[in-house]
Amino acid sequence: MHAKFLDTLDWGILIAYFLILMTIGIWASLKRKKGSSLFLAENSLKWYHIGFSMWGTNVGPSMLIASASAGFTTGIVSGNYAWYAFVFIALLAFVFAPRYLGTRVTTLPEFMGRRFGQSTRGILAWYTIVTILISWLALTLFAGGILIRQIFDIPMWQSALILLVISAFFTMAGGLKAVAYTNVYQMVLLIFVSAALTIVGICKIGGVAALADAVPANYWNLFMPNDDPAFPWLPILLGYPVMGVWFWCTDQSMVQPVLAARNLNEGQKGANFTGWLKILDVPLYILPGILCLALYPGLSNPDEAYMTMVTNLFPVGMVGLVLAVLTAALVSTIGSALNALSTVFTMDIYVKNFNPEVSQKKIIRTGQVVTVLGALLSVIITIAIDSIKGLNLFNVFQSVLGFIAPPMAAVFLFGVFWKRTTTLAANVALTAGTVFSIGVGILYLWVLPAGEYSFWPHFMMLSFYLFVIIGVGMVLISLFDKRSQGHALDIRKVMEKPSKGVVAAWILLAVVMIGLYLFFNGHG
Repeated sequence: MHAKFLDTLDWGILIAYFLILMTIGIWASLKRKKGSSLFLAENSLKWYHIGFSMWGTNVGPSMLIASASAGFTTGIVSGNYAWYAFVFIALLAFVFAPRYLGTRVTTLPEFMGRRFGQSTRGILAWYTIVTILISWLALTLFAGGILIRQIFDIPMWQSALILLVISAFFTMAGGLKAVAYTNVYQMVLLIFVSAALTIVGICKIGGVAALADAVPANYWNLFMPNDDPAFPWLPILLGYPVMGVWFWCTDQSMVQPVLAARNLNEGQKGANFTGWLKILDVPLYILPGILCLALYPGLSNPDEAYMTMVTNLFPVGMVGLVLAVLTAALVSTIGSALNALSTVFTMDIYVKNFNPEVSQKKIIRTGQVVTVLGALLSVIITIAIDSIKGLNLFNVFQSVLGFIAPPMAAVFLFGVFWKRTTTLAANVALTAGTVFSIGVGILYLWVLPAGEYSFWPHFMMLSFYLFVIIGVGMVLISLFDKRSQGHALDIRKVMEKPSKGVVAAWILLAVVMIGLYLFFNGHG
């Protein structure tokens, strides 16, 4: 499938779609209060905005392509990354959100600055920039690059550049509002497309029972035996929480919608809504891969499972729509990441350290320069990720994230749950801990690749070990560090009790999730 297979109608739909998006972006930027901050969509987000925005940022097209590939090769087990998340989204709603909103911060480094002091805030800002560059920009560009490369037959770096140019234009023109408005509309389309794919696929194969028979029985288990090479149950049970806390509770681009909530209650309802939406990840994103195995078992490259389904099952015109929605969702993810990048750099590094007296106009200009530089840097990282050998797309993603997460997860958890944690401990964890963690990652992925050297544990287990090592280090440093702690008091909580509705919604979600875990286990 290359560009020449795209029908004129497909091209028409693709172009029309982007014109509509641009219009919305321009409209949103005109509506913006003049001179107001481009960054946090003016503390006005309602729960459905928050839910869709978190879920949308989380389930970009990179997820689609990677999940279908994982479904094709291993079945439903990679759904753990979607379904186990509800525990950590709950942690965000009940533990972190009240403190974030109560302390009235716009960025998470600012929150940590209140807890540990300015030195930590500076280090964290740099750490955040590294993570946005690697985990958001480079990984999304990598997945998007695979998609564009598959269609237009051009090399990775060109694909990445095309995506970046569109995204940067979008971010600079309308800021977060355009992304927030269009997110809702794109997510609805994304759900629609994926649902159509799943339904058409199930009809084509002859129903759910026929599908269950067409693939191996263990494709329907969420817990695999511990000797399973890709998804053993213990490493996932222990390793995912490290990533879960980092991703759902401490990541600027993930938590941004909650920080922009109207109030705590809206934020908690929004987080709960995200939890419900995460249930859809499995039927929408993993199932097409399983269907692809049942329908086209001869497919040589599992990373192409999603587009194979699209081109074979959808009529002309629909293919154009799917590509439009995928590219637009890529743009929205990259846009959110670029936006978070420029927010953190301008507010936490530039204004803080270099130029406290700066004008609003200069701030916005700096933000735009940073956006461009960050974009170029992420292309280079994308090319490096493209050279990783021997892991499928889904596991490339999870392993890269598994090496970024431990220091951040440790610092936030200790910072919130253990009053004795000292500034020195947090700073060492964020500097030495990060170097150690990413260093191990580079060894695991590039220097002594796990495919060739059998001494490595599973990368999720490795992530857990890294977290434990950093955690133990933080405890020891805190106990031996005798300096007084003046900062720990500066975190205010929103004191209101969660409303009955919020509690009920979360209990219901927990019951449903446990039910799902019981249902999808013990099959052959």
